[in-house]
Amino acid sequence: MNLSNLKPADGSTNRAGKRVGRGQGSGKGGTATRGHKGAKSRSGYSKKIGFEGGQMPLQRRVPKFGFTNINRVEYQGINVERLQELVDNKKVKDTITFETLVENGLAKSKDLVKILGGGELKASLKISAHKFTASAKAAIEAAGGEAINL
Repeated sequence: MNLSNLKPADGSTNRAGKRVGRGQGSGKGGTATRGHKGAKSRSGYSKKIGFEGGQMPLQRRVPKFGFTNINRVEYQGINVERLQELVDNKKVKDTITFETLVENGLAKSKDLVKILGGGELKASLKISAHKFTASAKAAIEAAGGEAINL
């Protein structure tokens, strides 16, 4: 033991800080460190989300335009070439279901799937999905497969 490794005993130096608002004799009485007047000095004060001290908030400064359709249905698009890759990698044989797509990471379990016509399909597949584009349906049937809507 020497001067370079001396330290106070565990638990001996944790001061809890000064208690405020406990009378003038404490040194932190009166305003209890809140200052004089204004919203922040009052009890129950809480700042609104996005409040910028009276400056016009960003949410109101930025121009707004357009329209969001609350009934929009989002589909996860999968090209037929990705389905061909599954066949090439021997992950599927002749049937592709929604569960197969989820297992192979092409879709999530809560997604709606739309098969798109991008790429080339050589394998004869029986494919189940929520929707198909006309070009995808044509490509699947041209390869001798079948497109089934869920």
